[in-house]
Amino acid sequence: MRAEALTHTGLIRPDNEDAFLVDTEKGLLAVADGMGGHQAGEVASFLALRALAEKLKEELVEDPLAKLLAAVHFANEVVYRSACQSPELSGMGTTLTAAWVVGSQAFLAHVGDSRAYLFRGGRLEVLTHDHSYVGELVRSGDLTVEQARLHPHRNILTRALGTEAEVIVDTRVVGLHTGDRLLLCTDGLPEVVKDEEIAEVLSSRTGLKEAVQSLVRLALERGGPDNVTVVLGAYE
Repeated sequence: MRAEALTHTGLIRPDNEDAFLVDTEKGLLAVADGMGGHQAGEVASFLALRALAEKLKEELVEDPLAKLLAAVHFANEVVYRSACQSPELSGMGTTLTAAWVVGSQAFLAHVGDSRAYLFRGGRLEVLTHDHSYVGELVRSGDLTVEQARLHPHRNILTRALGTEAEVIVDTRVVGLHTGDRLLLCTDGLPEVVKDEEIAEVLSSRTGLKEAVQSLVRLALERGGPDNVTVVLGAYE
């Protein structure tokens, strides 16, 4: 597996509270978008990904999905405990979207409104559900995707990692084909770049690094209202 990643603060926010994890040897890709005042969001995303990597460092894997799920719950415990122990970090949390490629399968774990996509044969498929106020409205048919993109409450999460002692984690297993691309990103990308445009970039850019740079650049050209992080992996 090959992978490239890029993160940018954007053009509006003063700090970058996004974080990413790329371990091609392990087949592990992840993004996290932190939240909380006084740079607590930056701490939350960092702690979550560090805890995830730590829990998955053992070599023996009998049940990858169960192991990944346990690692995410461990990350939730680490972030939540840190928030409880420090007044400055109180209330912090983060999204977490991870893809762990073992053999010919991608094991996914997801909390929040960052996203995972599968790009195959020129088509882009969203593999995750946004755990957000507008995401729920889109799924219920009360909002269109375009309306959600402009909604004043689009940044309100209905589920996040580290804000409670327990967290509900979405999981999924995807069989991979040679040539598949796994794209993980924080909401700073889909907030301003449509899925069709993402697919167009992935179709026209053969190099992973060029594709990642093009996607981040496109988000910045649209005003860069949020931190934006893009991780792109190639299954070969």
